[in-house]
Amino acid sequence: MQVTITGASGFIGRRLVSQLEAAGHTIHVLGRSPRKGGSPSAHFSVWEPEKGPPPPAALAADAVIHLAGEPVSQRWSPEVKRRIRDSRVIGTQQLVAGLGQAEQRPKVLVTASAVGYYGDRGNEVLTESAGPGDTFLSRICVEWEAAANEARSLGMRVVPVRTGLVLGKGGGALEKMLPLFKAGVGGKLGAGTQWMPWVHLDDLVSLMVRAVEDGSWDGPVNGAAPNPVTNADFTAALGRAVHRPALLPVPEFAVKVLYGEMAQILFHSQRVIPQFPLSAGFEFRHPELFGALKAILA
Repeated sequence: MQVTITGASGFIGRRLVSQLEAAGHTIHVLGRSPRKGGSPSAHFSVWEPEKGPPPPAALAADAVIHLAGEPVSQRWSPEVKRRIRDSRVIGTQQLVAGLGQAEQRPKVLVTASAVGYYGDRGNEVLTESAGPGDTFLSRICVEWEAAANEARSLGMRVVPVRTGLVLGKGGGALEKMLPLFKAGVGGKLGAGTQWMPWVHLDDLVSLMVRAVEDGSWDGPVNGAAPNPVTNADFTAALGRAVHRPALLPVPEFAVKVLYGEMAQILFHSQRVIPQFPLSAGFEFRHPELFGALKAILA
């Protein structure tokens, strides 16, 4: 297959490109500029989403995977919030406009989304059929997925992958947490009762590849492991994995002082279950958190 990817230089994108090429697929990367360390065999086209659709030739593919977006994990100012929203919503609108102009139209659009779609839901079990929440990120996810779903009018399958906390080597949230936990000063956030949907990077990438290759995958998919944990359980498991205690709780007010408005997402609770992948026979290599952490830290 010919697969076009946005966001290929990111934590998820790099591993996705590697796995797709290992499976024999040809990759075309859309981005602002070529990045060092990228795949030497991938084709590259410049695309600046705020300026218009991608070049039609870059979308002459069998599938498109759309991962590009402004990082959420930063202190939010009005300008940062605008970039978070526009990079996802307007960027996806421009991508779909380009798909409409492509001479060889892809069969599927796999797009990143996030478990932030569900908002703050306490202990409620959230499968793909659950409705959205009403938070800043929830509203963005609704707009983001709606923009992607416009590709259905072009005869394409659309698979939004609502991703949880992605754990893997060489990046992501775990890279930021490890120094604290290795120093023995890690701990739960607040009461630690909030549910944390997580997924091993390898499982998330395999899930996205399956969404590309399997024509029966259509509609939203929860990109999370089948066994969510609370924040208290997560921090305890990470402490065990690095052989350090995780006994120092972090007060909610301290996190808010450090991160401002963005801190709220660290205390939102989402008990997410990947019902669609499980019903489709997808097998998670790392379904349990402690095993996943041991594999990453080995």
